[in-house]
Amino acid sequence: MHLETETTAVVVVDMQNGFCHSEGSLYAPGSEAVIDPIVELVSRAREAGARIVYTRDVHPPEQFEDAHYYDEFEQWGEHVLEGSWDAELVAELDVRDDDLVVEKHTYDAFHRTQLEGWLEARGIEDLAFCGTLANVCVLHTAGSAGLRDYRPILVEDCIGALEDDHREYALEHADWLFGEVTAHEALSFE
Repeated sequence: MHLETETTAVVVVDMQNGFCHSEGSLYAPGSEAVIDPIVELVSRAREAGARIVYTRDVHPPEQFEDAHYYDEFEQWGEHVLEGSWDAELVAELDVRDDDLVVEKHTYDAFHRTQLEGWLEARGIEDLAFCGTLANVCVLHTAGSAGLRDYRPILVEDCIGALEDDHREYALEHADWLFGEVTAHEALSFE
């Protein structure tokens, strides 16, 4: 699959200590396992001239105190609290000044963030998604991208999950409903 770098961004979803490190609050070995392939994918894309976006799931401790229905702490327990080690991106990532780092407070990185405006201002049309968790933040952000008429491409061997069947479900659902699925070695950037 060939992607034009001028209109492409790689979106690295929530590769944070809380999800990818064995001492993290919501550690998933599948998330840790995709760090190296993501680093390689980002390096190739950046070298070719594509834009890089990182998302960080961050929650103020009081975020869900007045929640009517949506309460991630009830679902997952407290995780990636604002200012914590848990919320930091993993050290292996090469985050640079010209990359966008989106701080989000829900599963969807488009919800009440600067992401859509940043992409529009740069003429981005194609989004290659990697990161974690496959059936949660990756799926919701990629689906939201598709609804906004971006082309979501899920890079299957660069997406982590709590369970293999969660990952498979997310990839099949995305491929069927709103996006495309490919391996990172099948992507070329020009």
